Amino acid sequence: MALSISAALLLLVTVLILVRKGGLKAGHAIVCALLGFYLASSSLAPTIRDLTNNIARAIGKFDP
Repeated sequence: MALSISAALLLLVTVLILVRKGGLKAGHAIVCALLGFYLASSSLAPTIRDLTNNIARAIGKFDP
């Protein structure tokens, strides 16, 4: 059975854990989120999307 988790949800959970236990300050998390919004509207967005899709595809090939 395959489990599909949104990358955005996974990143959100990671940031929340880092804010609570890893010493990441809320201001840093906001700056990271803003950077994500700006990157999404930049010319780098297709390249970043392709890179993350390729990484997800590679991870998906590892079947225990």
